[in-house]
Amino acid sequence: MDKSRAVECPAERLRAELLDRLLDGYWAPGTRLPTERALCDHYGVGRSVLRRVLRELKERGLIVQRVGSGTYVAEPAGAQRPSSFNLSDISPAQIMEARIRMEPMVVDLVVANATSEDFAHFDHCCEQAEAAATLEEFERWDGALHQHLAEATRNAFFVHIFGMITEARSSAEWGVLKKKSVNPERRTRYQNEHRALVSALKQRDADEARRLLTEHLMNVRTNLLGSL
Repeated sequence: MDKSRAVECPAERLRAELLDRLLDGYWAPGTRLPTERALCDHYGVGRSVLRRVLRELKERGLIVQRVGSGTYVAEPAGAQRPSSFNLSDISPAQIMEARIRMEPMVVDLVVANATSEDFAHFDHCCEQAEAAATLEEFERWDGALHQHLAEATRNAFFVHIFGMITEARSSAEWGVLKKKSVNPERRTRYQNEHRALVSALKQRDADEARRLLTEHLMNVRTNLLGSL
């Protein structure tokens, strides 16, 4: 028996299984894949095998990986934003206006569809933000939390829109305003607001979660744009 061939079998089986799900639409574009641990448990493979297969799928353009967020099904080439649409043309004021109107809309879906794994992701983002040594790291985990809220809706449209917002928040202008507007006291306040929001979501209290999220975003807008 060819031992090297036997070693490759788990990777080949996993590759075939994941390709089937990616190509037949089981996972829609923009969908976040299960965690590495969940995939390993489900398919009965080790983490090294899983990561090798994910790397191959990423190289083929079938998935994308975002630090601190997870692995997502890539958008089809024809579904990409037209080149004339430039996120750098969107001002921080416009971003905050859109966030205040859109983000509270997802609360009902999060309350209805979020799983214990989603709540664990929320907690992880809060913990990492609180432990962040730099403002840039804090901002990254702040954005990851809000992105995870969209993913917990199980609605690919919201995931895509929130992804655009997260991308827009990486602009240089946004970074400058954040540095001007966030001090230790405000950062602690944001962290406490995040924790309160997650607690309300865990209790499936949509009204309270919506109120807390709206209040949080209003505070961010006041602090951010007041620094102009």
